[in-house]
Amino acid sequence: MLGKGAIWAAGTMSGTSLDGVDAALLRTDGERVFAFGPSAYRPYTDAERAVLRAALGQWDGPAVERAADVVDRAHAEVLALLLADAPDVALAGFHGQTLAHDPHGRGTLQAGNGAALARALGVPVVWDFRSADVRLGGEGAPLAPFYHFALARWAGARAPLAFLNLGGVGNLTWADPAAPAPEAEGALVAFDTGPANAPLNDLMQARRGLTQDAGGALAARGSVAAGVVERFLTHGYFLKMPPKSLDRDAWAGLQDAVADLSDADAAATLTACAAAAVMRGMEHCPAPPARLLVTGGGRHNATLMAMLAAALDMPVVPVEDAGLDGDMLEAQAFAHLAVRVARGMPTSCPATTGVRAAVGGGIISEP
Repeated sequence: MLGKGAIWAAGTMSGTSLDGVDAALLRTDGERVFAFGPSAYRPYTDAERAVLRAALGQWDGPAVERAADVVDRAHAEVLALLLADAPDVALAGFHGQTLAHDPHGRGTLQAGNGAALARALGVPVVWDFRSADVRLGGEGAPLAPFYHFALARWAGARAPLAFLNLGGVGNLTWADPAAPAPEAEGALVAFDTGPANAPLNDLMQARRGLTQDAGGALAARGSVAAGVVERFLTHGYFLKMPPKSLDRDAWAGLQDAVADLSDADAAATLTACAAAAVMRGMEHCPAPPARLLVTGGGRHNATLMAMLAAALDMPVVPVEDAGLDGDMLEAQAFAHLAVRVARGMPTSCPATTGVRAAVGGGIISEP
């Protein structure tokens, strides 16, 4: 277990958009954020992305083993690059790649071997962050809210803020920095809003051989099929109270719903679905947040951001407006959580994942 005081930690994130691995350094004591360090990005090749896609939704077998090999290699490469000029890093947080997520069934699976990564890097690695939460009845996701709470305090916020991560799946955190700790009652509300980039990325891959609708340009040229969005919002997930979480492919049927639409209209409609899910999710905030800070790849989608701004009665801005790095915020979160795990502090609580009591997840592997 680490001693007291701030340390430099590395964190990584490979999200459900399957674009690549983010890695970032953060100086933290597990409670406060003191400084942001360098970051690095290692994109997946087309071949690697195909291996990962082939393993989505699977729990074991050769496809999962191949995916784990890709994940381990990519993370070792980007972390080695980052740590080469950072000798003071005390440990690393390794999220891995989520392949399957069924918290009330088979559990949750993040491909990757933290023990092998620790041996390769020569520093302790904290990994398997989600399993303990799931074992205790939690959703195992989202896990970034404890870091969002620290960021709200770092930013000097006096009123509640909301953080929206638009990755493959969208997730929302409402944080009240006046609370004494992230696990305190009333400090946080967090949950997955619904599909975000994943359906749109899958559409672009299938129809145009592209990884994304860059900037929302294609969606901007299309018309929204309102009937598809209305049917989308009748899904039972939207009737559930948070905390709640989703697998990346929970809305696989959306592709069928837009199958007869033109490329532009299909992109516009899937973008509108992502925005509508966020709008519905905002209804669960205990009080209106002062502003909505958007992170993840979706903040670069001007069409999606415009839809959110038009529908919500608050400023909707990228996290860069608060002095943060939206490309690396999730990686930083796992650096912060790694320190919390190493110091025996909770990483989730009933308000964030529905777990029965505040719990600290994660396995620590020494080099």
